[in-house]
Amino acid sequence: MIELRNLSKSFTTAGGPVDALKHVSLTIRDGDIYGIIGMSGAGKSTLVRCINMLERPTEGSVIWDGKDLGALSKKEIQQVRHQITMIFQSFNLLMQRTCLENIMLPLKLIHMPRAQAKARALELLETVGLPDKANAYPAQLSGGQQQRVAIARALATDPKVLLCDEATSALDPKTTHAILELIREINRKLGITVIVITHQMSVVQEICNRVAILENGSVVEEGEVSQVFSYPKAAATKALVYPDVAKGMEPDDGENDQTLRVVFQGNDASKKPMIASMAIDCHIAATILSATTRTLNGKAYGNMLLRIPGGPDELARAIKYLSAEPNVVVQVDAEYSPESGRMEAQHE
Repeated sequence: MIELRNLSKSFTTAGGPVDALKHVSLTIRDGDIYGIIGMSGAGKSTLVRCINMLERPTEGSVIWDGKDLGALSKKEIQQVRHQITMIFQSFNLLMQRTCLENIMLPLKLIHMPRAQAKARALELLETVGLPDKANAYPAQLSGGQQQRVAIARALATDPKVLLCDEATSALDPKTTHAILELIREINRKLGITVIVITHQMSVVQEICNRVAILENGSVVEEGEVSQVFSYPKAAATKALVYPDVAKGMEPDDGENDQTLRVVFQGNDASKKPMIASMAIDCHIAATILSATTRTLNGKAYGNMLLRIPGGPDELARAIKYLSAEPNVVVQVDAEYSPESGRMEAQHE
């Protein structure tokens, strides 16, 4: 388990002090795939560099395996980094060395015998799906293949924690999905705790079980991914979950029209269109104001903003119909009370 306790980090710049992190407290359980997400400048990369002490926190503690990492000597920190390894957006492979040699490098640093290190590196190339690339150089590989080699190198010392700092940001969507699947499989098979730093909500949705949202160096929301993204509370979370929706969007076709949001959490994408079905079955002709959805393995994920014509009765019927679909969450600007049959104001 990793505990971040009241973690702060400040930098001195020409323009004055900058508080990159402000009193961050998080608990990352063993075996988690934990997402840390935020917009550019939120403090994500600084946070991940504090976890393995590449940056020393100005205040607070990083506790791992019962140890306060900030209290360890330089030599002890180097040993910890064999157990808390890292992959990056830019891969950071040595271009003049083969894939095999890149993977063997951390093993050389811990003085593993060459024959043993070579056997371990070949095993890891098999693990990441590149058994035929041992003698290839990074320049001969695609971006996704280079990241696979970087993952193999990070696994060489049999770590307990893998830090992923924007590890898929330089990759196309198909390759990103393949790399995330590999990371998920490594987490499942090896039990490695994974911390994913990203600005892409889709990455967190696909792979993480818990998430923290950073804004201006502070955690503004944290919890299970399904809960945080289904019921976002902080403005920063809503901006990430609903990036396509303009602020202040209001219905304009009628004074009684109301809006609701439908969040898809893996419902069957092969079914007949839900909104069209509602129009046929309930005679409610909803207007789609915006939609951000995608399909993964036949399942739909994302959200859709709808305008519902009419008044409270029509809205209540729409909520009841849409909520009956499995793996669908309906959010509205007010909370429907089935007992009373009317819409009641929602309180924050």
